[in-house]
Amino acid sequence: MTGSATGVGRACALRFARLGYAVAVNYSKSEAEARETAAAVEATGVPVLLHKATIADDMQVRAMVARVGAELGGLDVLVNNAATTHFVQHADLDALTDEVWDEIFQVNLKGTFYCCRAALPLLKERQGNIVTVSSVAGLSGQGSSIPYCASKGAVNTLTRSLARVAGPDVRVNAVAPGPILTRWLDGREAQIEKYLEQAAIKRAATPDDIADAVLYLATGTTLTTGQVIVVDGGRTM
Repeated sequence: MTGSATGVGRACALRFARLGYAVAVNYSKSEAEARETAAAVEATGVPVLLHKATIADDMQVRAMVARVGAELGGLDVLVNNAATTHFVQHADLDALTDEVWDEIFQVNLKGTFYCCRAALPLLKERQGNIVTVSSVAGLSGQGSSIPYCASKGAVNTLTRSLARVAGPDVRVNAVAPGPILTRWLDGREAQIEKYLEQAAIKRAATPDDIADAVLYLATGTTLTTGQVIVVDGGRTM
């Protein structure tokens, strides 16, 4: 489970652990928080593996997946949650440097692909599945920055493309959240409230709201693949 030190990743790790799954907790920078997640998972009584890796590096991803296979015995579900962004006003096109574009796409798109590619052989052995945490930004074009929106749009397409080649053994789906109450949005509460004025359910998601959808796609259905499930309180419909 990539990016599982905090927020949605932590919520998913705990939910899978409570269902009896062994959990691999991945982080790239937030070691203290990742150790807290691992301890909480371990407290449920299931095996836990803590692994530092950036998904932007294909070799690190391959090493992480190999360790999961060797130490946990296989892989049933890959949850792609790690992502990054830069908060840039959409009208400020000059601020969108190559460095901004490259960092966002390297993590959000290529990193997600690296994880899927590395995990597929193990997932095929267990007829497992992949769930990626995308964003409604990839559908609406509204979000933290234009490159972020574009990267998530690409992730949504990647989900559909991989579902075609991974089937029938492996299902591939994504969840597209709206605003989530995590540290990413600290200090942007006014923007969130304005965004949610047009939502049927006028609140931002909690990490557990998104974990609900991830768990459903991973464990609550056997025929759903190639889908991007929107979880934003009806803001996008």
